[in-house]
Amino acid sequence: MRIWTLIAVLLLSIAWAKAPKRLVLEATAYTSSPRETDRTPYVTATGMRTALGVIAVSRDLLRTLPYGTRVRLKDLGSVQGRGRGRFDYLFQNRVFVVADTMHPRMREKLDVWLPDRALALQFGRRLLEVEVVSYPR
Repeated sequence: MRIWTLIAVLLLSIAWAKAPKRLVLEATAYTSSPRETDRTPYVTATGMRTALGVIAVSRDLLRTLPYGTRVRLKDLGSVQGRGRGRFDYLFQNRVFVVADTMHPRMREKLDVWLPDRALALQFGRRLLEVEVVSYPR
């Protein structure tokens, strides 16, 4: 029995080692506005309260970035290639946590929670570099 436990631990560590450490994803921003969320706009899918530092991922990314994954973000500019680094001031020295999911129709996307709708609209659609800091235990 002990050998099977050792094999299972080894296989899990190999799987985590092969998980990507950096991704480039298209990102948008959302707020706790009832028109952007469900009937509980201040509560994420994991039960966490919304705050700067919370991100949502599309459901297809939950295998790569499961709930509780901690990441750092870097602004690569709009999807048209303009404004690189414009929102880095929000991301510097901050670790974000995956705590929410997006609508099922979304694929390979990330949503950053922001406290202000005007700021979220300015954010628009951007490319973000996502660096994994740690995976949940």
